[in-house]
Amino acid sequence: MGRQHTTPGQPCRLIKIGVTGGVGSGKSLVCRRLQASGVPVVSADQLARQAVEPHSRAHKQIVKRFGKDILTADGTIDRPRLRQIITQDEAARRDLESYVHPEVGVQMQNHFRSAAAQGAWLAAVEVPLLFEAGLQDQFDAVILVSGDTEVRIHRIMQRDNVSRQQARALMHIQMEEAQKRRMSDFIIENNGSIDQMHAQVDRVLEKLAEKYKKIGENG
Repeated sequence: MGRQHTTPGQPCRLIKIGVTGGVGSGKSLVCRRLQASGVPVVSADQLARQAVEPHSRAHKQIVKRFGKDILTADGTIDRPRLRQIITQDEAARRDLESYVHPEVGVQMQNHFRSAAAQGAWLAAVEVPLLFEAGLQDQFDAVILVSGDTEVRIHRIMQRDNVSRQQARALMHIQMEEAQKRRMSDFIIENNGSIDQMHAQVDRVLEKLAEKYKKIGENG
């Protein structure tokens, strides 16, 4: 995948993990398990919300591109309305990403610096459109959370109170699952119970510790 990895003899450094997956795959649940295991985790969606707060550069760019109708009464971005627009307009989606992604990238690096300063050996970022945004080279390893299509559609409909057609539209704007699987280092199949998912996350952490942390301790 072109990412740089720790080699024997080097001291341990912060290992940067990207957690991604299609909409409805269960990325947030996986990240909660990582957090419960002591891994500092931040969501790119959370960073994106911060990036488009009123008076920010991205906020101004979005209003200029989409007009003031994209704002709520308090001046914040109407995210559901904006999401509806970008699922129907490819050019609009690309423009939005060009405004938001650079700002998210800066905040992501701040997260990693903070984790390293606190003595963490591993930190993660949940990035829904990691591959779509070409961010894979910013991580030492990528965890893909995967789920069967019908399972994901049901989750989206339940979570967002949307129709089956709207759920499919959200899935359509993302990269094909098969391509993501080829580009990922670890794959968590999230079609079963919470306990089954937790067990898979724990195994991934064990493999990461074996590959990176022990190398650093022996270096």
